[in-house]
Amino acid sequence: QVQLVESGGGLVQPGGSLRLSCAASGMIFRINVMEWYRQAPGKERELVARITSKSNTNYADSVKGRFTISRDNAKETVYLQMNSLKPEDTAVYYCKSAAYNVWGQGTQVTVSS
Repeated sequence: QVQLVESGGGLVQPGGSLRLSCAASGMIFRINVMEWYRQAPGKERELVARITSKSNTNYADSVKGRFTISRDNAKETVYLQMNSLKPEDTAVYYCKSAAYNVWGQGTQVTVSS
């Protein structure tokens, strides 16, 4: 079955950077559109970034110019490079394939001084 395992979260100061990773299995990774979502306390889960099988990308307005989504099909992994982090980026981050309604456990990102 499809499994997604996120990693790379942590505590970082405002202006800092983190790189999240998501290892996928149980699917033909290279043909899947992959997405990163986040959910802050008391808020709905929101789409942050998306990457197609051809590595075309889309971003939420709130992260444009600061976050970069990428993929390594050989490793079946999708990444989210997050720069210039702000306190409002604090959330649990999840990856997902657009084709499957399966979620990983998420990884906590906390931006605080």
